[in-house]
Amino acid sequence: MNIRDNLLCAVRFENPEYIPIGFHINPACWHHYPQDALQELMESHQLLFPGFKTTSEPVVPELEFWARAGYPHKDAWGCIWKTTDDGIVGSVVSHPLSDWKQFEGFKPPNPEITDGVDSIDWSKIENDLKIAENHGALVEGTLHHGHTFLRLCDLRGYEKFIFDMMDGNPRLTELIMMVEKFNLAIVNHYIELGVEWMSYPEDLGMQIGPMLSPELFRKYIKPSYQRLITPARKAGCVIHMHSDGDIRSLVDDIIDGGVDVINLQDIVNGINWIQDNLAGKVCIDLDIDRQSITVAGTTVQIDAHIREIVEKLGSKRGGLMLIYGLYPGVPLENAKAVMDAMEKYSTHYSN
Repeated sequence: MNIRDNLLCAVRFENPEYIPIGFHINPACWHHYPQDALQELMESHQLLFPGFKTTSEPVVPELEFWARAGYPHKDAWGCIWKTTDDGIVGSVVSHPLSDWKQFEGFKPPNPEITDGVDSIDWSKIENDLKIAENHGALVEGTLHHGHTFLRLCDLRGYEKFIFDMMDGNPRLTELIMMVEKFNLAIVNHYIELGVEWMSYPEDLGMQIGPMLSPELFRKYIKPSYQRLITPARKAGCVIHMHSDGDIRSLVDDIIDGGVDVINLQDIVNGINWIQDNLAGKVCIDLDIDRQSITVAGTTVQIDAHIREIVEKLGSKRGGLMLIYGLYPGVPLENAKAVMDAMEKYSTHYSN
């Protein structure tokens, strides 16, 4: 199987040859770690970085506008982003609708030229998707991270948005529909281009519990999610949902309506809880811990942690994917241990 076919077999519980694995290196890592050491790790882990070869040339990652220290970025909705470290996504420090008076005459951005944060070139995307298809790769589309709940927080400010929902502010419905209409145009554009996978990345959880109550989620956010999913579902797309944080009290509502893959974090939700409530019911795209074990644990503990994940959440039928994000602060020895364990246990069910 090629990577695409194996991935789809895992999602559909159709006996993949191995557990799909991914390792994301945050751009900030390239100025926090020795570049030659990072490249050596990549070259020595060809399952995670197929075809990668070290180079003597310095790696200078292209930074997104909202991840450039010292350069505040105003996105297409009018939100101002700031970060303190190149490569680390910033946070919104100025909310264009912090006062409802600003909503009068407020216009959404044009989905033909922006994804909401940065410019978008649909002709280039179309060409890239055709190249992916011709090479047997996954043909996928995505909304920008934070497409609905976080977008509303960015526009109003978190506390004000929560109060809006609690108070049943009538203007909120209009704002939600404005954001949804924009997102739906992006989704439909990708469908028209023939994608087979549609991602809906968002963050809804905190360290303990979600950022909004299940009741508010069901009333204000879930209906929009389901309307955004429906056209992609009807087109036969695999539906991928992402949220960081503790989403245990929301997850049934998140996956309701035809989600195929749920990307969530391991320790904050609990491996045993995920096993009891999700394993075998929906494909789990598990975000491996980057707060405790991989940061401060031993290499033996890291290996044991990833083995536990695979044994409790995986099966020969599939239904499990693994992803890890490397950020500054993780010892390179531990990063190597994560890579080693991901590659080793990706074939745990292959024999």
